[in-house]
Amino acid sequence: NKRYARAEVQDADMTAAMDKTVDILEGQVVRYKKRMRTKIRNGADAYAAEYAAILVPEESLDDEPLVKIEKVKRFAVKPMDAEEAVMEMELVGHSFFVFRDAETDEVSVVYKRKNGTYGLIEPEY
Repeated sequence: NKRYARAEVQDADMTAAMDKTVDILEGQVVRYKKRMRTKIRNGADAYAAEYAAILVPEESLDDEPLVKIEKVKRFAVKPMDAEEAVMEMELVGHSFFVFRDAETDEVSVVYKRKNGTYGLIEPEY
């Protein structure tokens, strides 16, 4: 089970480009190693060999969060049907829209697909 890290940098100075590339790759390895550490803690021993093979100083694992939330937005989730949700989404110019399904009372999401059609994400329990 191979894992690949990839980085692409454009810089007129080759040394600077290499330094930036190494920084990007190291960041990817650190994030991957954090994920593997979490899986190992949760009992997934199959990841142990892969985790041990990635050589990154342990101190670099704790100084940056795996995911950084930049902004939190709160809004009222109004009851409506999916068609109305698509119209609201188009009205505000977003690529997705969260709404409460008027029939099921569940929170759902409509989204615009790359081919111009729409998708619906419904919870399944």
